[in-house]
Amino acid sequence: MRAADREQAIIEEAVRFFAEHGFEGQTRELAKRMGITHSAIYRYIPSKEALIERVYEHVYLSRWQASWAPLVTDRSRPLEERLTQFYLEYVERVFDYHWVRIFAFSGLKSFDITSRYLAIVRDEIILPACAELRAELKLPPPETVPVSEREAELFWGLHGRIFYLAIRRYVYGTATPEDLGPIVRDAVRSFRAGVAPVVKDIVAGAAG
Repeated sequence: MRAADREQAIIEEAVRFFAEHGFEGQTRELAKRMGITHSAIYRYIPSKEALIERVYEHVYLSRWQASWAPLVTDRSRPLEERLTQFYLEYVERVFDYHWVRIFAFSGLKSFDITSRYLAIVRDEIILPACAELRAELKLPPPETVPVSEREAELFWGLHGRIFYLAIRRYVYGTATPEDLGPIVRDAVRSFRAGVAPVVKDIVAGAAG
């Protein structure tokens, strides 16, 4: 096997291994599972930390779509429509056994995979969506009145509501609807229907 192919095989097997055992899983066991020597792993990837970084790139960065941030800020369409499309695409990309379980294990063991990924969500989706809702409601932009934690938490609540379906499915092992499309549409629709008066009060209070 070529070096590049062997390295890719190690990363892909590491994804499956860490999803099952968490980051406490030993690379020696990973090597045994692959039928290679322990030292062979470090011939391609210098440390366990470097392997975890490659897993992050493979599982998380590779699935994040560059089109999502422009989608959220496209004012030619209603925000509800934009958020619905984003979350329909999002669940298609991230509702995956390995993705979700590695995400959960990372948070439990204080690896920075979770925090780094959520920073991307915050910067490319949550905060822009706050600005877009203000524009739709004709409220002051964030440049005039900065987005508060309370305001951002409203959108985190929507995000968490949808992602919790993945937690239930892949972490708790409980039944979830097979077709998530209607669930996503209901979540975004109910959020948009109720969020306006709350945001108006928050922004008015912040504006003084």
